[in-house]
Amino acid sequence: MSKDELLNAIRDSIVNLDFDKSKEYTLKALEAGATPQEIILKSIAEGMEIVGKKFEASEYFLSELIVAGEIGKEITKILEPYLKGEEIKKIGKVVIGTVRGDLHDIGKNIVAMMLEAAEFKVIDLGADVPPEKFVEAVKQEKPDIVGMSALLTVTMIEMKNVIEALKEAGLRDKVKVIIGGAAVTEDYAKSIGADGYGANAVEGVRICKQWITGK
Repeated sequence: MSKDELLNAIRDSIVNLDFDKSKEYTLKALEAGATPQEIILKSIAEGMEIVGKKFEASEYFLSELIVAGEIGKEITKILEPYLKGEEIKKIGKVVIGTVRGDLHDIGKNIVAMMLEAAEFKVIDLGADVPPEKFVEAVKQEKPDIVGMSALLTVTMIEMKNVIEALKEAGLRDKVKVIIGGAAVTEDYAKSIGADGYGANAVEGVRICKQWITGK
């Protein structure tokens, strides 16, 4: 198989949720002269995009999204020794976390995983994150985007608190804010002054990419 055929085969193995083939083709692609950057751009990113479309079409479900994301992470681990200290160029940086009082992080973890596959640098603050920790991360990391998740209705107010804290720190106009989670709606996002709302992980990642790339 040629290099391009192998890159396509890695992509297809992600779409087909085939761990073994993805690893096999990744090693063969590297032997054939493919760079880690090519594998991330052509294979992982394109594969995750196809998986995302299948999810939106109800052909795939949450479990398939998770498996595809894990395969992407495994391929990235294989690529690490080949990077030779060169950092893969990222398109943007996202600080993400589940808000204070909420310990649910499965949805947030899927979004983080998919953002990484879409070439973002992700700073994951975890769950039960207070506003001041978001503010501190924005000061230190200077991200393009802040992502917040809430599963519980009672913790939704914390999203507003984070936005207010960013305003008080003079940082609100330096970042885009996107929110999501089972408790959240587009109307709520608008009411608290968020820039965007992701109904699911695929939509959330698409919005983030549009903000950075304009497409």
